Order: sequence, then C-alpha cells, then structure tokens
Amino acid sequence: MFQEFKNFILRGNVVDLAVAVIIGASFGAIVNSFITDIVTPLLLQPAMNSLGVAELEKVQWHAVKYGKFLASVISFLVTSFIVFAMIKFSNRLKAKKEEAAPAPTLTKDQELLIEIRDLLKK
Repeated sequence: MFQEFKNFILRGNVVDLAVAVIIGASFGAIVNSFITDIVTPLLLQPAMNSLGVAELEKVQWHAVKYGKFLASVISFLVTSFIVFAMIKFSNRLKAKKEEAAPAPTLTKDQELLIEIRDLLKK
C-alpha cells in the first residue's frame, strides 16, 4: 500500500498540480496586495473619500458590504487578465517553436509506404 501511495505521489501530474497550487496561492496574495495597496488608493480614493471610508472592504450600504465585493471583482479581473496574458505569451512561444522545427525527413522505406498508400487509395 505504501508503494502504491509513493507511486501516486511521485507521478508528474500530482507534483505539477501541487506546484501550481502553491504558486497560485502566492500569486493570489500578490494580486490582492496590488489591488489593496496600489489600485484602491490610486483609482478609488476619491470615491472612498466622498463616502468617508478608509478601506474599500468597509464600504457598505446598511448591512450590504459591497466594497468587499468590489475588491473581489477587481482582484478577479486583474488575475484573469494576467493569466490570459501569460497563456497568450506561452502560445506565441509554442507557435514560434513549432515554426522553427524543421520538417522531418522521410526514409526510403517511409517514402515507399506513402506511395503504396496513395496507390491503394486510387
């Protein structure tokens, strides 16, 4: 049973998933700090001053804390945009790598098999 567990843990997918979760958590902390410490003071400070609130999370109307919701929406949008940009960049790198790869050269046997296949299709 221990050997099966060891094989399960050491599989590439499980280790990759663990790394992704850890990096994702730290990335989330970075985005939250960006929203709380940079975006909120720069963009939302005038609106917060007019409401007489120092923190976005404390903006509320009666019992509805819509400030916290707004902070979560902004955080989600920034995170989504950054992930989109990273995937777009990754896809661009993959496309360049595929373009740079030379076409495989066929051996005589492979060429002969292709000719036979084409003749059989006719």
